[in-house]
Amino acid sequence: MALATSTPHLIDRLPRPRGRLTADAALGPQTWFRAGGSAEVLFRPADVEDLATFMAALPSDVPVTVLGVGSNILVRDGGVKGVVIRLLRGFTGISVEDGEIVAGAGALDLNVALTARDQALAGLEFLSGIPGTVGGALRMNAGAYESDLSQVLVSAEAVDRAGKVHAVPASALGFSYRHSEAPADWIFTAARLRATPGDQLAIARRIVEIDAARTDSQPRSRTGGSTFVNPPGHKAWQLIDQAGCRGLQVGAAQVSEKHCNFLINLGEATASDIEGLGEEVRRRVLEKTGVQLEWEIRRIGEPAGRAGQ
Repeated sequence: MALATSTPHLIDRLPRPRGRLTADAALGPQTWFRAGGSAEVLFRPADVEDLATFMAALPSDVPVTVLGVGSNILVRDGGVKGVVIRLLRGFTGISVEDGEIVAGAGALDLNVALTARDQALAGLEFLSGIPGTVGGALRMNAGAYESDLSQVLVSAEAVDRAGKVHAVPASALGFSYRHSEAPADWIFTAARLRATPGDQLAIARRIVEIDAARTDSQPRSRTGGSTFVNPPGHKAWQLIDQAGCRGLQVGAAQVSEKHCNFLINLGEATASDIEGLGEEVRRRVLEKTGVQLEWEIRRIGEPAGRAGQ
């Protein structure tokens, strides 16, 4: 009688980088929602060269997902198949070159704004109001407070699925509202941002104003940030309010009473609760107003019960 053999784990098929590979790494705790499943394999590259070498040797059938600081993302309960890449140490540097800010894709948007402030460089204050990383901002043309990344980006660097490193001007990324036309397989690694000399006190005051505005209008709880894109000619929160969804709950997920374009985890919400609530909001808004809301939060992975299928 033949003995059953266990299926080898994906990690055994992967190239060996200088960075860290972790099998079955919990992702939920690494997101702002604090909900969701695990990564089949989590890869934290040491630097751009390590990332490019790994990508070049990665088997073509292995899916790749990039995770930033976990602010604008929902990891489904069944987890994420393939390799999840997080750019941490080695990708968080911020420097000033010829009056421009050069930032790694893993750098927090807030830290970019604070570095610009410390160097008396104006024009990047809006980044202090975006809860994410430079890489995520590049991918979705993140914006807040009447500005967005497309207005300040000079150039960007990325590594593609084949391990090739690209350096492109901002004009090559095809930016539009909360969107870029960058190839889906690009992993952004750095950005160069335009700034102008300014009054340091005025810059600092603007950052304080933005923080105060966020505190007044947005929940500071387990949330993924703005849930739905503002449709043309509308504000998503107003449509949600008109549809009677303020405070609506599914399981332990709730539409924020403070700002109803935010979904919050009241404590023990599953990713399914959160996504189900969002879909119910979309259904009610469409029924009430005729407007179809589109998700701004990125949802990745498999629903519970489908992992490994």
